[in-house]
Amino acid sequence: MTTTTLSSKGQVVLPRLVRSKLHLAPGTRFLCEIQGDSVILTPEHPRRFVREYVTDPDTGLRVTKVSDDAEPVTTEMVKALLEDYP
Repeated sequence: MTTTTLSSKGQVVLPRLVRSKLHLAPGTRFLCEIQGDSVILTPEHPRRFVREYVTDPDTGLRVTKVSDDAEPVTTEMVKALLEDYP
């Protein structure tokens, strides 16, 4: 367990380990509840997609793991998405 301090502006810094473990990014909104003598902060919209990295067996590079049910991305799909860019 780690501790943190309430600033004069009422701000609390969540330790890096907590932010990392819960995949919290700047701008994350929280629901704030009081339970007895405790304050409970719950992310308003928990992230649905958590990045997991693996090593590509062909290149040896670190890449984002794709879920088993993800639709394959084709060259045509990429071209269609890039048509709007200069």
